[in-house]
Formats: sequence, structure tokens, C-alpha cells
Amino acid sequence: MVKIGVILSGCGVNDGAEIHESVITLLALDRSGAEVVCMAPDGDQMDVVDHVAGRPVNETRNILKESARIARGDIRNIADVKSTELDGVIVPGGFGAAKNLCNFATQGDGCEAHPEVARLLKEFHHEGKPIGAICIAPCILARVFGSESPSITIGTDPGTAAAMEKMGAKHVDCSVHDCVVDREKKMVTTPAYMLGQSIGQIADGIEKAVAEVVALAGG
Repeated sequence: MVKIGVILSGCGVNDGAEIHESVITLLALDRSGAEVVCMAPDGDQMDVVDHVAGRPVNETRNILKESARIARGDIRNIADVKSTELDGVIVPGGFGAAKNLCNFATQGDGCEAHPEVARLLKEFHHEGKPIGAICIAPCILARVFGSESPSITIGTDPGTAAAMEKMGAKHVDCSVHDCVVDREKKMVTTPAYMLGQSIGQIADGIEKAVAEVVALAGG
């Protein structure tokens, strides 16, 4: 049985992990027979968004505690996780990936990754273990691994794709129903809600991406 980490960034599309993407990832991993370890940084979210009104509110929420809602409380502080414990890792999207796991949402191609996220992803890559990223989360891979020019996708959005390429990544246009696999670098990406219009559409690409990560992990 392979053991796959899932890095969450809060709870909710506008300020944390996208819930549909996260749950589909967890479901696909469970159905594959993989053991799952959820994790998140322990710190404040960049902002908190009222998901009814669609605007920020004057409130503070903790990334780890909010992510625990998706993980049903079974979650670890990413600072305490080592790549040697796991066989691969997947990062669901949602604006939290671009706000809390890195600051791409505000800094674009000048962004920096959260230090613990960058540390763990580099460990996986150094050990030749697969990394999956969903929706906007590939921006983190572009930032951390841009010097190696990984082939990744966020779908077909030209502005976001251009920002990825400024960071050194090679963007590959991709359907919501599919994923892009850089087999040499063991990185798997899929557009999900960067392109999809329904939960059924995004499930196609996420399930394929999860299957590729599990296979690359030896499952």
C-alpha cells in the first residue's frame, strides 16, 4: 500500500482549499487503496472570504484548523512531516493554494512559496517521489521547480500560463477531463476548476491525475 500526502490550504474555494477538488482527491486515493496523510501549514490565512457575499471580512482563521474540517480532524502540521514517511504528495487547488501555500494571488510570477511547503516538495523531488498539483496549485511547482522547466498545466488560461512560464515552467494546454504528466520529473497536474464548469467534469481529470501519482509512487 502506498502512502500519499495531501497538502490542504484551508477550507473553501475563495480563501482555502477547494472542497470539491479536495474531496475528489481523497476519494480517488481511498478507492485506489492508498493510505492518505492530510497536512497543512499552521498559521493565519492570507484573508477570510464570506462565500455568500464573495468578499473579504475582518476575521482571522488558521490554515491548519480550517483544513481539519476537510480532513475530519485527522491532519498534521506540515512542519512535522518528512518526505521519507510518504510515497508521494498531491496539492488540491482553491485560492488558498495561491494565498496560503504561496502568494501567487498577489505577487504573480514574483511569488514565493510557503517555506514548509517548499521544503517538503523539494524533499519529495530529491527522492524521486511523485508530486501532483490541481487547479491553480501548479503555480507552486512553477515557483519551486521553475529552474528545471517542468511540464505542467493550469488548463488553457493564457495569462496564468504566461506567469507560469515566466517562472520557468513549460505550460501545456490541457482539457479539464485530462492531466499532464511529466514522467521525467514525476509531476502530475490537472486543470480542475481553472477550466471545469461542474464537479463531474473536474472529477475526470482529478481521478486520472490521482491514478498517475499512485502509479508513479509504486501503487
